[in-house]
Amino acid sequence: MKDLSLHILDIVQNSIRAKAKLIRIEITERPGEDQLIITITDDGSGMSPEQLKQAIDPFYTSRTTRKVGLGLSLLKQNAEMTNGSFHIESDPGVGTKVKAVFGMNHLDRPIMGDLTGTLLLLICSPEEIDYVFKHQTPMGEFELDTRTVRQTLENVPITHPDVRSFLKEMLRGNLEQIQISE
Repeated sequence: MKDLSLHILDIVQNSIRAKAKLIRIEITERPGEDQLIITITDDGSGMSPEQLKQAIDPFYTSRTTRKVGLGLSLLKQNAEMTNGSFHIESDPGVGTKVKAVFGMNHLDRPIMGDLTGTLLLLICSPEEIDYVFKHQTPMGEFELDTRTVRQTLENVPITHPDVRSFLKEMLRGNLEQIQISE
């Protein structure tokens, strides 16, 4: 995958297939420690120890529509190529946590990509899944919880075009405010 936002989308799609109802996406940028950390946690069905061992094998997938599952293995490879690390933990019936640490300034680190577009696609999907997104940099912190957004909207769906437009500008503005440089 060419950028980190696509990795995030891929991992979240795994969470959705695992029937998660709450997905947390955290990005922490620590330039002083040369780290960019992406953590995705869900409350989905989780994996057995056997499934967990197979999860990063590119030739294993639980999907029936294709024969390979490259998402986790590519994320692991991209993190490790930057002198970073990859960790996944999961418990059946509890959920899964994926953590990838990248060398922030490493030449091989993929760019962030269209994070606003990725988040908007996920948040405004017709599925009733809640997201907590948190992005921390030395410039500040931004957090969005769709449960709070839904509560504020009352009976207006989060998929409404006006809400989508508002969320797009709010995400873009807040992420630009705390952005370091790519």
